[in-house]
Amino acid sequence: MDKLRSLEIFLATCDGGSFAAAARMCGSDPSTVSKAISRLEAELGLTLFQRSTRQLRITTAGKHYSHTVRKLVQDLSSCEDELKHLNDAPRGTLRISSAVCYGHLYLRPLLRAFCHQYPDIKLEIELNDLHADIIENDIDVALRTGYVKDSRLVARRLSPMDFLTCASPDYLEAHGTPSCGEDFQRHQWIGFRIKETQQLQPIFLPDSEGEYIPYELERTHITDDGEAMASMCADGLGFAQLPHFLAKEDLNNGTLISLYPYFRLPQPDSGVFAIYPKRDYLPAKVKVFIDFLTDSLATMGESTNHTWAENWTPVISFERKD
Repeated sequence: MDKLRSLEIFLATCDGGSFAAAARMCGSDPSTVSKAISRLEAELGLTLFQRSTRQLRITTAGKHYSHTVRKLVQDLSSCEDELKHLNDAPRGTLRISSAVCYGHLYLRPLLRAFCHQYPDIKLEIELNDLHADIIENDIDVALRTGYVKDSRLVARRLSPMDFLTCASPDYLEAHGTPSCGEDFQRHQWIGFRIKETQQLQPIFLPDSEGEYIPYELERTHITDDGEAMASMCADGLGFAQLPHFLAKEDLNNGTLISLYPYFRLPQPDSGVFAIYPKRDYLPAKVKVFIDFLTDSLATMGESTNHTWAENWTPVISFERKD
């Protein structure tokens, strides 16, 4: 019998004044109650009750012990009630870790509306491109482009990650528009170094039938910061393949042009994911945040399997064979 159950039986015996009364209160029988009290006394090395054929009387040590046990049980009950309330109500501190670019461009603009809707939630925002252990680092939810398979975690895809091949209008005017993948050999290219692996992001370009295939191209410039890559591209330093959330603003304001239709990596772990610890009861603060983020993305034309990039008109178009 576990210790907490023994303490509950002890308190019931104190309150009921007999093993029979304690048994009724605990849904047990007098013999089980008597044995539980005897085991507790043996463990403590104390006599908690004086027994006789006519009555059961608590000892001085038993009275002292009952005060402490009652407070412990009450504190535990209060703590459980508080935790249940916190789990049921969207309140408390929400710790969010986000990929840097996604955090700046997509998450940050939504925070004011989220805080207005849920004023009892306080935010702690960490921007980091490394896949840190979110359980070890006490992170409630992480927003990542891709995910590491971990049985302790749930990875919910928010959207695909669509890439667009971009250049600035000034660059295209000065250097011309490539007509095929081989033409890029004579053009400048801005490469992206992935911090997690230190490898260069692969380049995919369409063949004559519009199928995207990998190309080995020399990178004129290299950066490990997505926003820097987009800015360098907009400044006319060469072509870059940008994820949709990085390209969106510059495409909308005309400082970048998308040369081809979007392409999407076929891997199942490709996309933007909300990642959080697996648990039986998801805290309300996490649930409302993910729901809020999902609804906000929907207004931007993004969902589990779609982004706004699917409807963007490129300079060179072809019939997609998805």
